[in-house]
Amino acid sequence: MSDTGPGPEPTAGPRAGQGAGTLAVWLRRALSVAVIAAALLQVGPAPVEAASPPVAAATDARIAGDDVRTRFILDLDAPVTFTVSKLADPYRLIIDLPSMDFRLPPLAGREGRGLIKAWRYGSFAPGKSRIVLDVREPVDLDKSFVLPAVEDQPARLVLDLVKSNHAAFMAAVEATRQAPVPMPAIPSAPKGDRLDSGGKTKPVIVLDPGHGGIDTGAVGVHGTLEKAVVMDFTSVLRRKLEASGRYSVHLTRETDIFVPLRKRALMARGLKADLFISIHADSVRSGKDVVRGATVYTLSDKASDDVAAQIAESENLSDVIAGVELSEEPAEVTDILIDLARRETKVFSIHFARTLVEELRSAVRLINNPHRSAGFVVLKAHDVPSVLIELGYLSNEHDEKLLISEEWRERTATAVAEAIDTFFQPRFAMDKPPVAAATAQ
Repeated sequence: MSDTGPGPEPTAGPRAGQGAGTLAVWLRRALSVAVIAAALLQVGPAPVEAASPPVAAATDARIAGDDVRTRFILDLDAPVTFTVSKLADPYRLIIDLPSMDFRLPPLAGREGRGLIKAWRYGSFAPGKSRIVLDVREPVDLDKSFVLPAVEDQPARLVLDLVKSNHAAFMAAVEATRQAPVPMPAIPSAPKGDRLDSGGKTKPVIVLDPGHGGIDTGAVGVHGTLEKAVVMDFTSVLRRKLEASGRYSVHLTRETDIFVPLRKRALMARGLKADLFISIHADSVRSGKDVVRGATVYTLSDKASDDVAAQIAESENLSDVIAGVELSEEPAEVTDILIDLARRETKVFSIHFARTLVEELRSAVRLINNPHRSAGFVVLKAHDVPSVLIELGYLSNEHDEKLLISEEWRERTATAVAEAIDTFFQPRFAMDKPPVAAATAQ
């Protein structure tokens, strides 16, 4: 089967290896200081990612009312403080809480009532939990309060929503606008961590377990959560890469926490990554019985096919799902070097994608035309070769069973690690000291 990835086949041999190893170095020398500074300033300071003990547990939730007045009720084992804000495009109400232990039924939030279309919950940042209410139309928050526990009745958080209009809703969006979401701190690896025993610089690999926290990702036929599946797989892959001693490996998230899409790519840039791998296990809306198997995606302005477009659309909604305000795309810097870097990065991304497909082919089932492309936000670091792996599709019952198999994880992670070794092999070969010529007899 022919791959559908865009762009020319990269040059084989030393050039491909040199590019994988020195592309980021060349770019950092060539690009202007102003461009680099502007990119890194977007990262900004951030708190260290750490788990915070929950201050309360949410034990049940329900919705009452109709499309004129709707009440949202959350049962708690202790009173909590909270804030409510609004976001548009689409219309959402955001309830921010301290760190919570959500003990809600598995299907909580899947169905709405009245003015609430659906809702979701989860961790959002260190020490912070969030509930996002998707509303069908503009609403106003008529009342919001917490009732203390009384006798056998638990404490309750209550929100009363009433119909509003677009102008009033947008005014409330402005009035309740929050500061940008902080990004988990970029790991600061010890200098020795980036050197092998011979003093050579190790390739830096950033692994990106998709979704996390309030953004659960896809949900399997039997309830398996994408965010958990990809975290388990990433941990296995990380272990294999670190065991080789060849790489400096970092993760965009270490725990079940939300990280905005663009921040993930910026983390790769901040760490001067030589390779970025985003790991997912999505679902499809149509063809659930037939669409299955691993897929490798690279970045493209135009999707290679309908499934690729559907998957990119789904993955790019991560920030919306988590209740993040969507800002406009930053203005592109007009610089021929950036354009050249983007093209060069695309070549090496495709080269690695094809290498990865070949390794996966002998280890796991692949989808038809397993190298595809689409406009994934998380792959948009212009100077870091990047791919997105769909390990399988949780919408397919057979794939879901494999994705939670420890044996399957080990086998697949081994294939990915071997693809990474193959990709960097020219660089490793160049790092070896030259063999002295044999003395003529």
